[in-house]
Amino acid sequence: MNWYNINNIDSIDTPALLVYKERVQQNIAHAIAMIKDVNLLRPHVKTNKTAEVCAMMMAAGITKFKCATIAEAEMLAMLHAKDVLLAYQPVGPKAKRLLTLVQQYPQTTFSCVTDNAYTATVLSNLFSSANKTIAVYIDLNTGMNRSGIKPANAFALAELLLTLPGIEFKGLHAYDGHLRDTDLEQRQQKSNAAFDEVLALATKIEKLTNKPLTIIAGGSPSFPTHVNRHVECSPGTFVYWDWGYKQQLPDEPFEYAALVATRVISIVDEQTITTDLGHKSIAAENPLPRVHFLNAPDVTPYAQSEEHLVAKVTDSSAFKVGDVLYGVPVHICPTVALYNKAVVVENNEAVTTWKVVARDRSLTL
Repeated sequence: MNWYNINNIDSIDTPALLVYKERVQQNIAHAIAMIKDVNLLRPHVKTNKTAEVCAMMMAAGITKFKCATIAEAEMLAMLHAKDVLLAYQPVGPKAKRLLTLVQQYPQTTFSCVTDNAYTATVLSNLFSSANKTIAVYIDLNTGMNRSGIKPANAFALAELLLTLPGIEFKGLHAYDGHLRDTDLEQRQQKSNAAFDEVLALATKIEKLTNKPLTIIAGGSPSFPTHVNRHVECSPGTFVYWDWGYKQQLPDEPFEYAALVATRVISIVDEQTITTDLGHKSIAAENPLPRVHFLNAPDVTPYAQSEEHLVAKVTDSSAFKVGDVLYGVPVHICPTVALYNKAVVVENNEAVTTWKVVARDRSLTL
């Protein structure tokens, strides 16, 4: 029997998100082995959004986490995680929600990022007025051009942060998600070039403060390029992995630990079948095929609507209505967010379900 087959699949309605617990555990172990010092591992939880998976990481000795939403931060606080970075600049009501998190979960140390003086000042006013302090990292733009301030322009922001009440300037955050070269040597060279600017900035700030800065760097693609630096690394997708990274990053040791299950619902003609895996069940931002089927590699999706996935096959007589296909999403992170629960698989048996709790934008706040 293949690792992904589920003996009691007849009890699972589709489409369904499947999480293979043993393989999740293996991926966590691989990440720790790569970085060697678990204190330098700060996983991003935006992929799994699930308390039980985060608890598995904590049981493995991981104490620091990164997240993208207030809901993810609160999920971690509910688990009594020690250190949680909101790696998303809090603007508008989000800043007030962050303050409420700090007030309601004192056992967790929260931090956030900023890339401009205005947001830094707003945070300072908000937290100092409440007699609270928030740890802040400067968010750097090292080439992704999505957010952050360029390292060459960031020293003045560091100087400001050091003067603001209610702010504890902690260090630098450098996400380099644009570095996805399949060749690890090329990825390493580009990572080195970008990190040189980060290091130059850190050295300049440390001369001013006479204190070491914490640098948080990378994601799953650049993880191998940072493991030999004394920085905190923040892979996220590693815990589940997906088709896109498996093909693009063959040097990384992670294995598929989350799949989608879908059933054939119609045989259209001699070379066409339809399954129940529509836009609402698989991340749809990539072009088709957005999913690859482990037990039916010749099934090639070519059309999709909200509740249907239409695929070409060599011979549709090889399929019957009700057949189950096990699919690897091209992009697992937004796929997970489409499900309110995951079916947990151990030893080829579906044994329970886990709530994808942080797919919601708010939990209690």
